[in-house]
Amino acid sequence: MLEYGYGSRILRLDLTSRRYRIESLDPAWIKDVIGGRPANTKRLTEEINPHCDPLGPDNMLIFGVGPLTGSLLPASAYYTVTAKSPLTGILGDSAAGGQFAAEMKLTGFDQIIITGKADKLLYLMVTDTGVDFVECSQLAGKNIVQTTTAIRAEQNDYAVQVAAIGPAGENLVHFACVVSSGNRVNGRTGMGAVMGSKNLKALALRGRKSLLAADTLAFLDEVKKIEQKILQHNEYQKRYRMGTTMLMKDLNGIGILPTKHFQQGVCEYVDEISGQKLAATYKVKNKACFNCNLHCSRYYVVDSHEAEGPEFETLCSFTSRLGNNDLVFALEMNEYLNQMGLDSISTAEVIGWIIECREKGLLSPDDLDGLKIDWGQTDKIRQAVEMIAFRRGIGDRMADGATKLSQGFSKEAQKLVMQVKGLDIICGDPRGIKAYGLTYAIASRGADHLRAEPYFELTERFDEAKKRFGTEKAADRLAEEGKAALVTYSEKIALLCDALTMCKNIGLCMDILNLESTAVLLKAGTGIDYSPQYLQEIMHRAVIRDFELNKKFGLQHDQDTLPQRFQKEPLTEGPTKGSTVNIKKMVDEYHQLHQW
Repeated sequence: MLEYGYGSRILRLDLTSRRYRIESLDPAWIKDVIGGRPANTKRLTEEINPHCDPLGPDNMLIFGVGPLTGSLLPASAYYTVTAKSPLTGILGDSAAGGQFAAEMKLTGFDQIIITGKADKLLYLMVTDTGVDFVECSQLAGKNIVQTTTAIRAEQNDYAVQVAAIGPAGENLVHFACVVSSGNRVNGRTGMGAVMGSKNLKALALRGRKSLLAADTLAFLDEVKKIEQKILQHNEYQKRYRMGTTMLMKDLNGIGILPTKHFQQGVCEYVDEISGQKLAATYKVKNKACFNCNLHCSRYYVVDSHEAEGPEFETLCSFTSRLGNNDLVFALEMNEYLNQMGLDSISTAEVIGWIIECREKGLLSPDDLDGLKIDWGQTDKIRQAVEMIAFRRGIGDRMADGATKLSQGFSKEAQKLVMQVKGLDIICGDPRGIKAYGLTYAIASRGADHLRAEPYFELTERFDEAKKRFGTEKAADRLAEEGKAALVTYSEKIALLCDALTMCKNIGLCMDILNLESTAVLLKAGTGIDYSPQYLQEIMHRAVIRDFELNKKFGLQHDQDTLPQRFQKEPLTEGPTKGSTVNIKKMVDEYHQLHQW
């Protein structure tokens, strides 16, 4: 048994037979991955049939936490959901913060593994002593808050934490989300659709176990150091006030804020949709994940809408990315998307792709069941989002994602989908952030920044870049030199964040976590001796494991690339004017570092 840090138990549930069993966590098995995302991926690699239908009963759905989840480590509040993705057909996973992960830790389960398909709509009520399979036909079609409220009322316990799907998940939208704590979203790769395919409306948790550190005083000493690093960071106040929405003006200022579906990098009306305006006009209070001293999430009230957020991706996706200058509309969409359980990035991409294709004469209303939509048409955008959530009209095809929808049209139209490996690109134009471009290309779940989050290249810490990565250009956002080394390092720290589990905005972007500090934290927290060298080795193996699993799913290294727009079409204005991405050069260097 693992006495410290871990719950030391695995919960397996078969929805078809409505049976469960509890297993002990093998100490030798977990030491190779620590926990969280890499542990989920290892489990999937060992047990899944790679040829299974992502929306079939044989797909595995895994909820995982790490050894320091729910501890006094700041921002140790994340959990990862993993499965074969219905959107991409490869490795799918998504993480979220809030309170759910800490409650899962108190159940004593480090992983909850769900297979099969229920014959009726269910939710699972998991406690430290077992599981109830609760039929809930009355929750069909209910949104996230309605579902969460109803389950807590039925259990007569407001402290129950609930991870649920909305109508989008029930309707098997391929980019549907899992949402916990009412507003905390596992947004990417369609984990909500996997839940929906299993007739699983929600996973509810209530735990009463305790969490012990191996060396309490040493652990507290490290925690205090990290708390001070966060409070003294030069971006603390900015992040506290605006959270990730600070990036609206930051990215616009360097000419890479996606505008009109990445056709432009400068948005002339950015002041109307900025994080600054949101904070000054509509924010009513700050919110935090479990035990975090940054409190970067925000709660807003506007007209009849109130919700947590939005994060940068949703704000940008429903403003500049779709040519919209109406901030209030974006806040309305944030609430709606979260309650329907829709990924804001993939939703905006399929709409933005349609608008650009219409603009270029590649699609007509007849191709779209009569849908006519142009930049900034908020009424039509709202209509399209609702059609996707409920698979109505053309929304039925849009709900499969932009990549699959485009396959019924011309090659020219297909090239306009901003995706890698079927996953839609985030709101950061890689022509002006080259390390991020490399990350989009090589990320194991598709066009994604969180596999490495090389925020360092935006810090202009040139001396530090020379010391760490062998060249000052690693801190030059427009340079391609040194970016493979930066991404190779950053992906290991990103994995460590996901293994512990710790927020990457703090652990990685604010440069709080490193191999040395992680080794000390793990030794004090778990009693297991992890050297920095061993951590580097096992995180490298985790990167390889991702690739090996994707290879079983049919993915090859030549799919590590970017859309032609970023390689051949230079931006025409702003500080990134004239820049494109030589993605093959950086990918080749990255592959060489991994000896591929």
